Amino acid sequence: MSILGRTGLLPMVTSLRDPLVWQRRGLTWLARGLTYLILIEVSYVFLFPVIFMVSTSFKSPDDLADITVYWIPTQIHLAHYEIAFQFLDYARAAGNSVITSVPTSMVQVVSCSLIAYGFARIQFAGRNILFLLVIFTFIVPPQTVVVPLYFLYLNLDWIDTYMPFWIPPIFGHGVRGALFILIFRQFFRGLPWELEDAASVDGASRFRVYWQIILPLSAPAMLVVFLFSLVWYWNDSFLSTMFLSNLEALTLPARLLYVLYGIWASFSHYGAVEWSEAVMMASTVLVIAPQVVFYIFVQRHFIHSVDRTGLVE
Repeated sequence: MSILGRTGLLPMVTSLRDPLVWQRRGLTWLARGLTYLILIEVSYVFLFPVIFMVSTSFKSPDDLADITVYWIPTQIHLAHYEIAFQFLDYARAAGNSVITSVPTSMVQVVSCSLIAYGFARIQFAGRNILFLLVIFTFIVPPQTVVVPLYFLYLNLDWIDTYMPFWIPPIFGHGVRGALFILIFRQFFRGLPWELEDAASVDGASRFRVYWQIILPLSAPAMLVVFLFSLVWYWNDSFLSTMFLSNLEALTLPARLLYVLYGIWASFSHYGAVEWSEAVMMASTVLVIAPQVVFYIFVQRHFIHSVDRTGLVE
């Protein structure tokens, strides 16, 4: 017996001589290369605006006027961030965003999960019709009902207060409330019924089953809903611009709209268009920076939770 036979390498050497093996490997490498090419192109589409925004925000006036400086500035210029920080009234506006996003997201997790528990685990007449009506509230754009909603809040004396942010989530509404009910409903339908049957035999009520059994098991769905709700409330400028007229009460995204218009109008009046562009980019970076930092810390749990809730299916 040869050395290749004794060492077990003979089948490997024989397979390498087979042209079909090389053909299959070539197809595998080609498919992998095409996959990476598509991923790089898609990543470029999403990352290009972010990279351009960050790069422009750090450019000095000389770099902004030099057409040869496109991606990498010759020197780091932080004066744009100082101006943007003052224009945004960053500390106050960030505090307003926290007030309007964190409590509402926490309340929305509880209220939407309770409503979804009723749709997923309790049999009652008209359940499917009511669920379709809930989904209908998600399909209808909020801009179409803003006029009657404004008069309703005006009669309730909620204008220029944070009540339009805080009260609707208590009833499972708020921003994207119907979508969160759908996420919880789909997750609850996948839980085993034996858990509820055992608790019912022990005399547990419906609410106790929800609070002590179903809700602790739905941690992945709770995390997904909380993060989605937090991001959407943080980025929402529609509610702030419609129901808040006091500039000191505006959230960061709503404040950014006024700042961008003011920066462009003031700087463009003096011919400093490039300078205004850099300040606008710096303002935008300051608005999205808290979300990016927060996502860096929770990305592993978020990806795992999305997989557990079945949103990727």
